[in-house]
Amino acid sequence: MSARSAGGRSQARAGKAPRLRVNPIACEAHGVCIELLPELIRADPWGYPIIRPGPVPDHLLPLARRAVASCPTLALLLGGQK
Repeated sequence: MSARSAGGRSQARAGKAPRLRVNPIACEAHGVCIELLPELIRADPWGYPIIRPGPVPDHLLPLARRAVASCPTLALLLGGQK
């Protein structure tokens, strides 16, 4: 899908910007996502990811997709706003 929606508005302004979320049941705190995307993800005191709230900026989408694909437990998800 294009970063632009109909009418030239960005996905963020159209309310469809992807957001990161973590499945806390599946996450085992490997830290791969934290290493790959420190701009949006930091570790809590136990090493579990804390995701910055809000949509993923367009310039970080490739890195967010890489972090999602690299999660060994498939706990990191990238999806539309709900």
